Amino acid sequence: MKVAFKLFATLTDYLPPDRKGNVVTLDVDEGTRVQDLIDRYQVPEKLAHLVLVNGVFIPPQQRRAHALKDNDELAVWPPVAGG
Repeated sequence: MKVAFKLFATLTDYLPPDRKGNVVTLDVDEGTRVQDLIDRYQVPEKLAHLVLVNGVFIPPQQRRAHALKDNDELAVWPPVAGG
């Protein structure tokens, strides 16, 4: 199944260099979970602050259980600092 994996801001450095912008389209096995992709791309857990699947927030305690579906879009943002 196909899944879009998007990383934003400083997290884009965790994507492969042949990506288009901040997204890679992946072929993944059925049953792949949100945390599986975060781990595959070695995004540190403390930097995976805001995680959305198709625009719906996935809290940290649900990321290991939430299975992705065909054509899902997984987007991850780091914590935001500023003032």
